[in-house]
Amino acid sequence: MMVDSGSTAKRGPIVDVLPEKDHDDGGYVSGGWKSEDAKFSCGYSSFRGKRATMEDFFDIKNTKIDGQTVCMFGIFDGHGGSRAAEYLKEHLFDNLMKHPQFIENTKLAISETYQRTDVDFLDSEKDSYRDDGSTASTAVLVGDHLYVANVGDSRTVISKAGKAIPLSEDHKPNRSDERKRIENAGGVVMWAGTWRVGGVLAMSRAFGNRMLKQFVVAEPEIQDQKVDGEFELLVLASDGLWDVVPNEDAVSLARTEEEPEAAARKLTEAAFTRGSADNITCIVVRFHHDQGDPANPQHN
Repeated sequence: MMVDSGSTAKRGPIVDVLPEKDHDDGGYVSGGWKSEDAKFSCGYSSFRGKRATMEDFFDIKNTKIDGQTVCMFGIFDGHGGSRAAEYLKEHLFDNLMKHPQFIENTKLAISETYQRTDVDFLDSEKDSYRDDGSTASTAVLVGDHLYVANVGDSRTVISKAGKAIPLSEDHKPNRSDERKRIENAGGVVMWAGTWRVGGVLAMSRAFGNRMLKQFVVAEPEIQDQKVDGEFELLVLASDGLWDVVPNEDAVSLARTEEEPEAAARKLTEAAFTRGSADNITCIVVRFHHDQGDPANPQHN
């Protein structure tokens, strides 16, 4: 793993917002949490749905580094098994906080940590005959800066002044730039019920998936924005939601609830009612601007 031997960052205790066993019965779980400074609150909801097994995992962590509030939200949607998604829940954010440039160059830290964690997962599975994979859609709040990083077809959307704005773009094999990247690496994208890499995988980037690793990379696409007074809600979800609930609907539904846990539950229920056949997991973050400016204005 990465070691932050060159870092002198002062880190506070890491608060794991979630219960230790999220999917104890593989069924339904929800909860909520509010930041100490009351500048934002979050809620989560996760449901196995019509699937026989639960392959979605999620993580929420909060800490202080060099006096700055850091909060991390992640959705991990496994395929071919749950091991890759569970590995990300257990390791991705811990690895990120150990990166020596996490505060100084957050984008670089996220990119390197995603790809390093993928290598570590594959190494941990080298004696296994399985070939699990997972998406990751994460939002990292450092002071008043929001970094959204995505691998795969989970998605993060923000409500800004009432408008739904996607902060990630799904990694689908038929996306023109993704198809070109795959074909340049010697791979093929073909139709097999949907567009698939090598006729197998319906997404073009993922953690794990050793057999397709040459084409299916874990390099994240990262967007960053400064949090301002127009930021209302952040919605992160697995494709169990996005397959049946458009971005605009998700934001509209979430905005009808004051509490983010209720909003997350409403989204999960809406996806199930609309016929989602997948596991459904979402996190809703609500910003409370009446509490003052969000964190440290000195952060670049």
